[in-house]
Order: sequence, then structure tokens, then C-alpha cells
Amino acid sequence: MEISQLHTGIKGNLSQTITKNDTASLYGSGLVEAFATPAMVAFMENTCLQSIEPYLPDTHSSVGIKISVTHEKATPVGMYVYCTSRLVEIDRKRLVFEVEARDEQGIIGKGQHERFIIDKEKFIKKLHSM
Repeated sequence: MEISQLHTGIKGNLSQTITKNDTASLYGSGLVEAFATPAMVAFMENTCLQSIEPYLPDTHSSVGIKISVTHEKATPVGMYVYCTSRLVEIDRKRLVFEVEARDEQGIIGKGQHERFIIDKEKFIKKLHSM
């Protein structure tokens, strides 16, 4: 696998408007109609994933292996949120990102996320052999 195109400094950006499908009450992580922590984490992971996909061969992707983030502020339904990521470390197939999520009023979450590059076919075969 050739990942020589990957380099530290790669940035990702995604945005969305919070809907009822993104709330703590729907996720079961709380009882309020606010952006759920698990939804924010998925949003952060997706931002990192999308940032590096163009640099990987079609036969490869990445999977999340670790995340350490804070959820600092509640965001209501209807508010616009965006996430930025930056690839800060490459250790063979392990990638480390800094991530930050913001809403229209400021930072709502930040931290670090790690991903591991996989061969999609080998990963699926191993998954189904378990």
C-alpha cells in the first residue's frame, strides 16, 4: 500500500444543521433536545475520514480506533455546526488528528482522534471469519 501522499497538515471541514435526529433524547444519551455527544463524536470522526479519503488508494479506507474529546457546550436543534480536523501525526498506518467542533456561538467540542488505515477487502474477510 502506498500512502506517501498522506502528510501531516491535511485539513478537513464538514458542516451540518442540527436536527431532531442528532439529539441526546433520540440517541438515548440524555433526555434533552440538544446535539448529542455521540452525534458530535461521529461528526468529528467523519470529518477526519473525509479529509484523508482522497489520499488513499480505492482499495483502502480507515477506521476509528481512539477518540478523546470534550463536549463543552449544548447546541439546540436548528443551529448550524461545523467541524475542522488536522492530521498531526502519521505512524505507519496509525493517524492522529486534532478536531474541533463549533456552532454559531463558538467552540462546542475539541480533542484528538486516531484512525488506522485498512485494506477494505482484508478487513471485511477478517470481520466475517470471526
